[in-house]
Amino acid sequence: MKIVGTIAEMRALCRSAKLGGKRLGLVPTMGALHEGHLSLVRAARAKTDVAAASIFVNPTQFGPTEDFSRYPRALEKDCAILEREGVEFVFAPAVEEMYPSGAATWVTVEALSDRLCGKSRPGHFRAVATVVAKLFHIIEPDAAFFGQKDAAQHAIIRKMVRDLDMPVAIEVCPIVRESDGLALSSRNAYLNAEERKSALVLYRSLRRAQELFQTGERNSAKLIAAARQEFASESNVRLDYFEIVNPDSLEPVLDTPSPSLAAVAGYVGNTRLIDNVLLGA
Repeated sequence: MKIVGTIAEMRALCRSAKLGGKRLGLVPTMGALHEGHLSLVRAARAKTDVAAASIFVNPTQFGPTEDFSRYPRALEKDCAILEREGVEFVFAPAVEEMYPSGAATWVTVEALSDRLCGKSRPGHFRAVATVVAKLFHIIEPDAAFFGQKDAAQHAIIRKMVRDLDMPVAIEVCPIVRESDGLALSSRNAYLNAEERKSALVLYRSLRRAQELFQTGERNSAKLIAAARQEFASESNVRLDYFEIVNPDSLEPVLDTPSPSLAAVAGYVGNTRLIDNVLLGA
């Protein structure tokens, strides 16, 4: 496995790997890898001929009071894991490599970037779209693999790819959960034992909406109200949002057609976590 730090070398390696019609798959990550990330790597290996991963903690997508400085970083461990999984290239650039002095260009997907997490994290999705566009331009993957947990992110990336005619297929893989339902996240490492238990309320709220939907309830306001009730007994958790939206446009829906995205975000202590389920999928 080759670990690469410069754009020029990564571009040359990827172009060489694609000679002869081989398909290249990319798994973009911020490191601190867990089984959710590895499920994406395995999908990339199954669906393409050459698997690449990126590890880059993107500073521009963190707000001024967010956790950029303490975000878990374990490059050596992550690379060892990726090598065992059969990844051929890891792109791990420095911040200065991705954002040279004077860089002033952004990619903004209008409207979508202000929905769900975009409401409480202004500029976050602009930064995500920009760094992913840069990775696509550098690596030129035939397919890129994302997790369903980041539903708003991959909706925005799909829209960007369509609008800018980027020749990359966006593959979305299911959420990987702990046995009790907690969605895997690198930020779960921040939680103490009590917070870890409280964090389960996010999945319970989604399950509550899903159960009502399965019994025939289609009024989004009623589904949301029932889901929000789950948070009443969890003093350690502050709800950011619970919304039911169109999975492509991220616009709120009233009568919950199939499929619809039920999405939740909350602060467990000081840790912000997200989760979602597709209703009627």
